[in-house]
Amino acid sequence: MHRKLRRLSAAVMGSLLALTGALTAQAHVPERATTEAPAPVAAPLTDVLVFSKTAGYRHDAIPAGIAAIERLGADNGFTVTATEDAGAFTPDNLARYQAVVWLSTTGDVLDDAQQAAFEGYMADGGGYVGIHAAADTEYDWPWYGSLVGAWFASHPATQQATLVVEDRSNDSTSHLPERWTRTDEWYDYRANPRENVGVLASLDESSYSGGAMGGDHPITWCHDYGGGRSWYTGLGHTVESYADPAFTTMLLGGIRIASGARAADCRPESGYTPLFDGTQASLDAWRQAGPGGFTLEDGTLTSFGGMGLLWYPVTPFSDYSLKVDWMMPGDDNGGVFIGFPDPGDDPWAPVDAGHEIQIDASDADPSRTTGSVYSFAAPDAAARDAALNPPGPL
Repeated sequence: MHRKLRRLSAAVMGSLLALTGALTAQAHVPERATTEAPAPVAAPLTDVLVFSKTAGYRHDAIPAGIAAIERLGADNGFTVTATEDAGAFTPDNLARYQAVVWLSTTGDVLDDAQQAAFEGYMADGGGYVGIHAAADTEYDWPWYGSLVGAWFASHPATQQATLVVEDRSNDSTSHLPERWTRTDEWYDYRANPRENVGVLASLDESSYSGGAMGGDHPITWCHDYGGGRSWYTGLGHTVESYADPAFTTMLLGGIRIASGARAADCRPESGYTPLFDGTQASLDAWRQAGPGGFTLEDGTLTSFGGMGLLWYPVTPFSDYSLKVDWMMPGDDNGGVFIGFPDPGDDPWAPVDAGHEIQIDASDADPSRTTGSVYSFAAPDAAARDAALNPPGPL
């Protein structure tokens, strides 16, 4: 059996953990945390509102941003209505749209009744997309600050920097490399949003001058909020951004996620401790049981030589949950092993004792399909399907 995995996370405190196959990205063990239940999925994406009113600094890139979103709509089957009229924020009008894009808005742009209408829209399952200066907006409206995730604090001069794409299973970031270098105006925020949002990309502050977030610098994120879905990126200051296919594809993914047209796991992942961070030093903490082994290249572990078990003996865990992103070429299958004793050099011992959670979407045997306890029990299909993210490039 050739097994392949991508990323694994566990909500702590447990038992021994093992992997078979190829790991890419990271493995984490987080502190236990409670998160808001995922917002209900909206209707198919047909209509988007772009709101770009400014009551403070006005970005020259706003017209380019509107034009880019209109092109995305024309190419992907949804209409785009652009406005700077806050009067569009009424319950009846907002109900027409699956997502509302706040495009570099600044200052106090809605009155109390309009704010209430937007809160009601989100409570009914609406979608919010914030671009760049959307975080420089409505500082006296605490609900909005929580919706965005963090308010703008400052920025250095526009310059080149490198982003670390932390979650490439998300529809808005799956096309991006793990490290993405581009030029923009890089916002610092008044607070780090990581505890409350799913961070999709962060800035490597060592790659540019003037970053003030102390090294952990989220720049693009999503979360479920107030009954709806929120997606935000600090990118988008420059006119050139909106002619960059990598950036506009990211925006398209963000609009789809906010509208509910694409599923996304936007739960926060705070308090995580890396078990494998892509380096040889972290790999050295793991042990191999059975034949074969794993090669490490570009932060990715790839198995070779048959059914072997890579397991983590450093700390036993109990009462934990796992989150896994995996890569599965062709008809391969994979597995995550939990709760087993020291396997010695026999990888089949934990398989035969019922410790493998199977990953194999193509196996017709329900006891050997994704989510099953391999050869022992079929999964709860409804719970499994609700928890799975859609497939995509990693």
